Amino acid sequence: MTAPTGLAALAALTALCPPPADVPPVPDWPGAEGVLGMRLPGDYKELVAAYGPGEFNGFLTLYQPGTLNEWVDLTGPVPARLRAQLDAHHRGALPCATEDLLAMGVTGNGHYLFWDTRLRDAPDRWTVVVSERLSAPWFTYRGPVTAFLADVLGGTLRVPLFPRDLLLGDGPAFAPSRLRGRVRVTALDTRPPVSTSTIRAWARAQGFDVPDRGRVPFAVFEAWEAATRSD
Repeated sequence: MTAPTGLAALAALTALCPPPADVPPVPDWPGAEGVLGMRLPGDYKELVAAYGPGEFNGFLTLYQPGTLNEWVDLTGPVPARLRAQLDAHHRGALPCATEDLLAMGVTGNGHYLFWDTRLRDAPDRWTVVVSERLSAPWFTYRGPVTAFLADVLGGTLRVPLFPRDLLLGDGPAFAPSRLRGRVRVTALDTRPPVSTSTIRAWARAQGFDVPDRGRVPFAVFEAWEAATRSD
């Protein structure tokens, strides 16, 4: 299967999963690329401009530069921390050297999406790799991230690490981020673990519709973090 590229992939994705009507201003791309020390793929910039921060299908969140939630900030501390964890603890073969892996997404079941940036000067040719909680097995998609999303949400690509019920329900959807204040990684690192049952109970009290079992949607987790953190 040949992955669609550029505007064709974005058109396919937006047809499947309409973007929100109100999208925040686009990030400072030159500033973000300066922080990262590399250019970013054009399809990714168009994707971010169309959707803004949020979650696809209650499951998949892309990192973006300068988001209010540092846990999903492409230019924040998390991508470097994940790379360091891979260096220190990875199990099984990696798809490439850790310095060539740039984390750019996370799923509701704790898996991570990376770009393979070995073609450093050709970001539009970067491919997508998915890890199972920073360990093998790795899944590789030979195309850009927008095409990856279009194929996953369109049902033409089955990622073994993703749940089989990902496309059940009312079809693909995008939920914009609800954050209105900064959520910092450093502030959250010192907090004790909280059970998902506690988060579910809080979410229902706030009017969220959450399942009794399975993954807690990232938008719900994000809202809980924002509401319960202490600055």
